[in-house]
Amino acid sequence: MVNKKEKQKQALYGDDVREKLIEFAERGWDSIPEDEKDEWFTRFKFWGVFHHRSGQESYFMMRLANVNGQLNAEQLRAIGEVAEEYATGPVENPEFGNGWIDLTTRQSIQLHWLKLEHVPEIWEKLEPLGVTSRSAGGDTMRNITGCPVAGRDKHEFVNSQPILDHIQNELRDDDAFANMPRKYNISVTGCRQGCAQDSINGIGLEPAEKKIDGRTVRGFNVVVGGGLGGREAREARPLDVFVRPERGYDVVKAFTQLYYDEGNRENRQKNRTRFFVDEWGTDLIRDKLQDEYVDFELKRAGTDLREEYTYNSGGPNETDHVGVHEQQDGRNYVGLSVPIGRLPAEDAIAIADLAAEHGSGEIRLTRRQNPIILDVPDEDLDDLLAAPVLDRHTPEPNPFERGTMACTGTEFCSIALAETKTRTARMLRWLRDNASVPDDVDKIKIHFSGCTADCGQAMTADIGLQGMRARKDGEMVEALDIGVGGGVGEDPSFVDFVQQRVPADEVPGAIANLLEAFGEERRAGETFREWCDRTDEEALAEFATPEETSYEDPCLTDAKQSWYPFAEGESPAPTRVDGTPIPSDD
Repeated sequence: MVNKKEKQKQALYGDDVREKLIEFAERGWDSIPEDEKDEWFTRFKFWGVFHHRSGQESYFMMRLANVNGQLNAEQLRAIGEVAEEYATGPVENPEFGNGWIDLTTRQSIQLHWLKLEHVPEIWEKLEPLGVTSRSAGGDTMRNITGCPVAGRDKHEFVNSQPILDHIQNELRDDDAFANMPRKYNISVTGCRQGCAQDSINGIGLEPAEKKIDGRTVRGFNVVVGGGLGGREAREARPLDVFVRPERGYDVVKAFTQLYYDEGNRENRQKNRTRFFVDEWGTDLIRDKLQDEYVDFELKRAGTDLREEYTYNSGGPNETDHVGVHEQQDGRNYVGLSVPIGRLPAEDAIAIADLAAEHGSGEIRLTRRQNPIILDVPDEDLDDLLAAPVLDRHTPEPNPFERGTMACTGTEFCSIALAETKTRTARMLRWLRDNASVPDDVDKIKIHFSGCTADCGQAMTADIGLQGMRARKDGEMVEALDIGVGGGVGEDPSFVDFVQQRVPADEVPGAIANLLEAFGEERRAGETFREWCDRTDEEALAEFATPEETSYEDPCLTDAKQSWYPFAEGESPAPTRVDGTPIPSDD
């Protein structure tokens, strides 16, 4: 018996949803039958259109899809203009105001406070420029991730961009694969740093080399079944397959077809690729691919480059692409820091203008919610770095700004248990002024997820925060579980939760206490993850003692009880396209 969502998708899904979505947009919010809303919202997700949470009826988020974080100046400028015109809600966020974009951990962009009626207009503005929301959500292939400086990286092992583009154009654009058993993540890393984080994807190609017919060939090893969420994280497992670059697409397509054909469509709690690999095992999957899904010999795995992986590794010389870096062609790329990934529309437009004026106009987004300006000649660097917008999004951030990410949280998400973005912004300022790290530590990675779905990748952080609830002074408040010691890189591992259900206003104090102990107890040159690895869990829990401090939490009380964490009074939603409330008797 297929599950309820699967039945809904079987009736209508994929590209065919677009026409119906446009029809609803033309007729307005009230044209969606009340008893069919959940069904249509499930289908809308394929086109990147997500309904906001309870109390925000008639408001939507749109997620865009841009393989490997690729954008150009014209596209980013248009997205910023869309945010200014359409992404404005009935109240302002106290930290960010109105009209901003969110950069995601899969190298894409989200827009909030959109009206359904405006979706066709937004498409008309963005799609002619090559920006789409197709397959950006739902049970489908999500945005394909890779090294954001593929083709530019001075030390690149093999260029992955042609494979990424091939997967996008031939596989992800194929409506036959629209209805996957569950969301499905693909990554391809061709660099030595491992910055596509293949170990937490459904299938990943990671750089490797193998001697074939007496000649050393560069290509990829294949890993499958990685993922986060539900406190059931899995590292992707080696499939014992080496592929040349020209066969990379074929192997990705073969595994995608196998998962499409055989993935669990009955239990939505157990139908992600990590559980599929748990059940089948890599030996059976490899044999099945060889016997039924590819028409060439699958070579055994080659020698991988994992010992060189530094991206989100928690090790020394960790890579994050922030700062000024030389490209293989002698020009430079400049990675900017956007703490927690929230970028005001005017700043997005300013960054687009800088990329056009001082670079080639090419921009990339990273898995750490940051933008990169590519192809900047030496003679343009000083002028670019002097631009006022870089005062806010500097390539030289402090250790707390540089290492922090956050998901959407209860501001808009229906499953989140804690507010994330505004809380983290204020926590970063408090930590900057009240906590310290050793001089040789340039980042502390604090990843914040509003719930255990872990969109903020808390499981892979130095310090991972996940939203919970707790009672404080007799009142239900937002609380966080605190985990430490996660990271990917050569040896992926996930955080150990050393404090649980800590009232959110006591979390900055706990982090400051933990960092003080790190500074006092670490060995010379030791990273935070290395220190956690050699320190027993009881000691770490004691070091991370929760404490009330001068930090003031913006929304400590349970935000799910209000229609918007930062608004008082009744919700105006649902509203007409002009923002006026729709009376219940309309």
